[in-house]
Amino acid sequence: MSTTASEALFARAKQVSPGGVNSPVRAFRAVGGTPRFMASGAGAWLTDADGNRFVDLVGSWGPMLLGHAHPEVIEAVTAAAARGTSFGTPAEPEVLLAEEIVDRTPVERVRMVSSGTEATMSAIRLARGFTGRDKIVKFSGCYHGHVDALLAEAGSGVVTLGIPGTPGVPAHVTADTIVLPFNDPAAVDVAFAEYGDQIACVITEAAAGNMGVVPPAPGFNAHLARTCAAHGALFISDEVMTGFRAARRGHWDLDGAVEGWQPDLMTFGKVMGGGFPAAAFGGRADVMDLLAPIGPVYQAGTLSGNPVATTAGLTTLRLATPEVYERLAATSTQVQALVTGALTEAGVQHVVQTAGTMFSVFWGVTEPVTDFAGAQAQDTGAYTAFFHAMLDAGVYLPPSAYESWFVSAAHDPEVDSAPLSRLAEALPVAARAAAAAAR
Repeated sequence: MSTTASEALFARAKQVSPGGVNSPVRAFRAVGGTPRFMASGAGAWLTDADGNRFVDLVGSWGPMLLGHAHPEVIEAVTAAAARGTSFGTPAEPEVLLAEEIVDRTPVERVRMVSSGTEATMSAIRLARGFTGRDKIVKFSGCYHGHVDALLAEAGSGVVTLGIPGTPGVPAHVTADTIVLPFNDPAAVDVAFAEYGDQIACVITEAAAGNMGVVPPAPGFNAHLARTCAAHGALFISDEVMTGFRAARRGHWDLDGAVEGWQPDLMTFGKVMGGGFPAAAFGGRADVMDLLAPIGPVYQAGTLSGNPVATTAGLTTLRLATPEVYERLAATSTQVQALVTGALTEAGVQHVVQTAGTMFSVFWGVTEPVTDFAGAQAQDTGAYTAFFHAMLDAGVYLPPSAYESWFVSAAHDPEVDSAPLSRLAEALPVAARAAAAAAR
């Protein structure tokens, strides 16, 4: 049997990169097989190094809100790159993007960084500097990047690969991290009753998307905001994944804007970079103004606010109109219906959960998943069989049962029905494969 181009590239990659990848979940360890090396993307489609085309339901893990290689984004980025790829100085695109973020969200000031990990790390440092306290609260299954203090009981690749969250992290670094069950306000109350005057901040994913999609229970985020305010701590809402993806103003659009509360700090990434390495954190002016150069909390980045990346993000957000979000929501609902219909027909127990336009499937369960323990109880073997059957049929899904699925504006059936047609054709066979593999 001849070697495919992806297999050959993976063999070469393993000689020069740990595990052959530059981010662990890409290695397919959780589902087995050889990762597909992608050569190009257009709209709702990916093409691998062997020329195989796939309907993409990963979207670069969320950023490709408009689809791959959107013509207006490419045009804007090309023009920006022609003017220079990096200056190491302020530039207009970073101001325009910051203004767009401030306009959409409750934050008053924004600082650009280059990754979601930088955003959460910097927000934690700022919260500690502002409050003069050391302890932080996070939730099991929530992933906030590979920040040392936040890897305890994290989701994403940490749970996908079944590894502990803190090798290489000294014990004293996580000693001030309090890990609580997600969606458990009583546990939050107990933690604050004991450590309230020592807690600098609570950080949570606005809606969990790295243990599968687990939305906050109604009022849970509001409870966090109120509790932090009562104890002089800061509430950090991590919207690296959900920001401008779950809804136009992020997941905050779906709860905080409705319930009347605001986080003190927010983190953003993915969509705001339009497919480029860009992220940000922002919040109340009095908190953000503690950052250097006007305050004593130091944070810096050579490529922060990169003119090409911020142009890509700005163009993406400007094109992401309310009408686009309406179509995204409709398409997401349609895809969910196709998936659950096929799985139900095949007799596969499952639950589909959503956070705005994001969704995922929990396998072998019959009740809604509300926390990390529930997410870990699912049947990942059924997903592995389903994943490979879909891949063979030309549909690219997350290579992990613990990740969100993403649609784009390019999946819109009223614009081009081909992606959803292929999905509909692939689903019955994949559902039967999952049924056969179910424990």
